[in-house]
Amino acid sequence: MRLEGKVCVVTGGANGIGAEMSKLFAKNGAKVIAADMGDLTYAAENVEGYKLNVTDPKGCETLFNFVLEKYGKIDVLVNNAGITRDALTHKITDDMWNMVIDVNLKGVFNLTKFVGPHMMTTGSGSIINISSVVGEFGNVGQANYAATKAGVIGLTKTWAKEFARKGAAVRVNAIAPGYVMTDILKTVPQDLLDKFAKKTMLGRLGQPEEVAKVALFLASDDASYVTGHTLSTNGGMRL
Repeated sequence: MRLEGKVCVVTGGANGIGAEMSKLFAKNGAKVIAADMGDLTYAAENVEGYKLNVTDPKGCETLFNFVLEKYGKIDVLVNNAGITRDALTHKITDDMWNMVIDVNLKGVFNLTKFVGPHMMTTGSGSIINISSVVGEFGNVGQANYAATKAGVIGLTKTWAKEFARKGAAVRVNAIAPGYVMTDILKTVPQDLLDKFAKKTMLGRLGQPEEVAKVALFLASDDASYVTGHTLSTNGGMRL
């Protein structure tokens, strides 16, 4: 019960990695608000669904106020919501660019601008931003996505410094997953999946629950001296 008594908000918590995080956090004693544009694809004790579009600043403020009124605090925030709109750079439209920036980068900012200062006031907290191996090393056909995920790492380092001022024990870290077997990858042909797997030192793709376990560590007091760090969770895809 590593999160006993903690209140956690997970964006993009309806499915995939976000769902696994939400369920694992709840199993470890947390009250979890899984914020997502869609409905929860699962039922789990102590996981509460909340409809949210992270690109809407007012909606993020409303969620923040809702959680404070109901639970009185936010101990952990996971900025997990994200999308892709892949294409070679010369084929990326303004809509494709703006949509990815709005969700993956602006969406991370919109909720953290409320939660970070709140954690400073309470004196502690853990913010976990989901980046990507693409944000660390780039990838052909993902200029928009790579830009946002690299930006998330920059935000992580900045917020680790900013929210720890005045003696507050607020930790901000990022997780950079590699290829993880979510619903998106399930639509990819098997020969490509095999190719992705061979790029890793472990010779396989990751599972959502493996990323969730990393998030549990960063959310818990076990990571009490870890901040400003990007934890690569890619099976040794890039060394």
